[in-house]
Amino acid sequence: MQKPSNARGTRDFGPKEMAKRTYVFNVIKNHFEQFGFQAIETPAIENLSTLTGKYGDEGDQLLFKILNSGDYLSKLNEQDFKEGSKKFTYKVSEKGLRYDLTVPFARFVSMNRNDLAFPFRRFQMQPVWRADRPQKGRYREFYQCDADIVGSNSLLNEAELITLFQSVFNSLRLKAHLVINSRKVLAGVVDVLGMSDLFVDFAVAIDKLDKIGWDAVSNELVERGFSKDHCVILADLIVFEGNNLAKIDKLRQFFNGNEQGEAGLREIEQVLDFISKNGYDNSNIIFDYRLARGLSYYTGLIFEGKAKDIPFGSIAGGGRYDNLTSDFGLPNMSGVGLSFGIERIIDVMEALSLFPDIPVSGSKVLFAYFDQEGQIQAFQYVNELRRLGIASEIYPEIAKIKKPFEFADKKKIPFVAVLGEQELAENKINLKNMRSGEQKLLTLNELIQSL
Repeated sequence: MQKPSNARGTRDFGPKEMAKRTYVFNVIKNHFEQFGFQAIETPAIENLSTLTGKYGDEGDQLLFKILNSGDYLSKLNEQDFKEGSKKFTYKVSEKGLRYDLTVPFARFVSMNRNDLAFPFRRFQMQPVWRADRPQKGRYREFYQCDADIVGSNSLLNEAELITLFQSVFNSLRLKAHLVINSRKVLAGVVDVLGMSDLFVDFAVAIDKLDKIGWDAVSNELVERGFSKDHCVILADLIVFEGNNLAKIDKLRQFFNGNEQGEAGLREIEQVLDFISKNGYDNSNIIFDYRLARGLSYYTGLIFEGKAKDIPFGSIAGGGRYDNLTSDFGLPNMSGVGLSFGIERIIDVMEALSLFPDIPVSGSKVLFAYFDQEGQIQAFQYVNELRRLGIASEIYPEIAKIKKPFEFADKKKIPFVAVLGEQELAENKINLKNMRSGEQKLLTLNELIQSL
């Protein structure tokens, strides 16, 4: 018999894990709603034509593709095999699992444009799939919690998302910093170097800076077409340290009037000015012109959140995208979004012991009894409590009292209500507190008030 196992990069979640996940999901969802975002959902499966070309070549390679149903192989001929892997792939696979929530959202907006009030604020909390190499904090199936504002160019939207970041992590008691940059700043850097045609190559390489270091990134830049002299100039920017204002001044000198770069700096300054009025200590908002984020659809400000107290990679990210909906027939629809990496947030909170005491069981009380008469009475009582909104359950078997107590202890149910011969005769319930061991003889109304 084959030993059961999970598919690589996926996980099961038992009641203990789900209690923590539900807690984090609820905190984030509550903040989404407080900021006026509306919930939507999109299918797990998208047409490959929807997904491909939106994430860059490296992202396209990580798409999970779904084989066409039916006898698709019988429709292929020898020429199909000779046309190369890309063309062949589309003949055997027309659909794939979504890679993120942003591209499906752009498709949704394009298809439902007449029913939405713009600017449209949406939130979405669903799983995504990436054929990546699994490692700590990185999975092939994971949830994203996205908030996007589409249909407005105002930088106030970026300030709103930064404030949303602050409010969520403040509630979770997780210390995090948010690094911000602008794709226009990056475009200005390569423009000053006279290498604007290699902007995508520059962004892809610089995005690996935290993972592989500057020496490896500079070697990759040379391989992608930059000169060693370019890397010497870039190194002066890379090693520079300072606060947000010092970095802006450093870049302003570097740009020396470059239009793209200056536009990016003005955006950064305006957003920093906005958030200075949001009521939070924004010392954790860090402008870093080395931030690139590899996704090719970003056009303006970009964000990346990381935990302060533990090296765990990105726990949030996002940015401005101006042209994504145009691929689906809806031009001139700018959007900006922020995604919370729920899996990593939970892992970080677990590592830092940040979870409060969360009940694993939703039930407040378990009813136990000794005979059929007690069973019938317990069934009546448990349903009366449920009608009043008190989560309750009943032990299904007539058994020695030890069994329901062991059951309640294992499920972490805080109270056990026992109906024995004496309790039934007096129309009372013996309520035991499983944590303190205290027992009280109560009427049904007294039990309801107690719970």
